[in-house]
Amino acid sequence: MLNLSELLETALNAAREGAAILQAYAHQRADLVIDHKGRNDLVSQADRESEAAIIEILAGQTPEFGIVAEETGGERRGIATWYIDPLDGTTNYLHGIPHWAVSIALVAHAGTPDEVGVALKAETPVVAVVYDPSKEELFTAMHGVGAWLNEHRISCSRSTSLQESLLGTGLPFRDFSFTDQYLPMLADAIHASRGVRRVGAASLDMAWVACGRFDGYWELGLAPWDLAAGTLLVREAGGIVEDMLGKQAWPRDGNVVAGNRHIQPQLFDMVRPHLKPGSA
Repeated sequence: MLNLSELLETALNAAREGAAILQAYAHQRADLVIDHKGRNDLVSQADRESEAAIIEILAGQTPEFGIVAEETGGERRGIATWYIDPLDGTTNYLHGIPHWAVSIALVAHAGTPDEVGVALKAETPVVAVVYDPSKEELFTAMHGVGAWLNEHRISCSRSTSLQESLLGTGLPFRDFSFTDQYLPMLADAIHASRGVRRVGAASLDMAWVACGRFDGYWELGLAPWDLAAGTLLVREAGGIVEDMLGKQAWPRDGNVVAGNRHIQPQLFDMVRPHLKPGSA
């Protein structure tokens, strides 16, 4: 069985260690060595050192779990796997925009006994940490227990109408193959909602849905480490998170529609007609 309280504490320690490295480098951004993994896909020594520190803690304290991390890869194994984004919002970070986070989630595989010994029917995130050190905001969640911002329990917004909702999204920036699907979604959202925001860090977009700042959020072409922690935060805050293409129990493939229980279905109905035939 999984001791979620102990595992959350382990994730918190790892996130704080990674964030400390990032904060130290934030004051000397001009000296960072930056590599290009691909178009608009940047990585710096800050990312790498943060990830190394996080992995050292997680691997040291939970060697029985798999680890999948943005910069070093890894594999799913055992009864659960850690998903790590050591610096979500790298472009913001490198440009001095104080909107970035460390994101860590533990995803339990199907069949794994939960904290009370009941086998999970599907793979699901069970521990989540999203830490925004610039604002000193620490988002945490445990499966079946709840979600918090610092010491306060959080919940999704109560908005019932898409017309009165503020939505979050992410523009294509690395993979442009789905642009023809995404742009009509964006056009519809602009006309159907109170407003659309693109702030550049998916883990924080999801955390902001969980605490009610955004009423809904959608994006395509992300990676599992972008969404694992946020998925649990939103679900434990009373919201809905789904794989846009309906292929996974959580949006492991990087295509997500999230929101409170009223807005998420409306948002999904809005984006669904623009998906390519056969993709869903």
